[in-house]
Amino acid sequence: MKSTLVAWSVLVASVVAEVAGTVALKHSSGFTKFLPAAVAGFFYVIAIWLMAIAMRQLEMGVTYAVWAASGTAAIALVGIAFYGEQTSALKLAGLVLVVFGVVLLNLEAQP
Repeated sequence: MKSTLVAWSVLVASVVAEVAGTVALKHSSGFTKFLPAAVAGFFYVIAIWLMAIAMRQLEMGVTYAVWAASGTAAIALVGIAFYGEQTSALKLAGLVLVVFGVVLLNLEAQP
C-alpha cells in the first residue's frame, strides 16, 4: 500500500512539473527566448521521468490518463486564473468531464 501511495505522489509531482514546463513554454515565445525554453525542456524531462517512475507501481493506461487529464485541467485553470484566458460554461463542463473520466478509469483499475 505504501509503495502505491508513493507512486501516486510521484505522479502528482510529475503533473506539477508538466504544468511548470507548459507555463515556461508560454513564456518562451515559440522557443525564441532561451531561458524560458530551457526551463520548459527541463521540466518536461522531469515530468516524463517522474511519470516513468510512477509506472513502476501503477498501470500504464491509468497513469498516462491521469497525467494527461490532470495536466490539461490544471493548465486550463492556470490560463484562466493567471493569463486572462476566456472561460465559458462549455469549457468548464469539458474540464469536469475530463476529471470525471479519470475518476472512472481509476475506479475500474481497482481490484
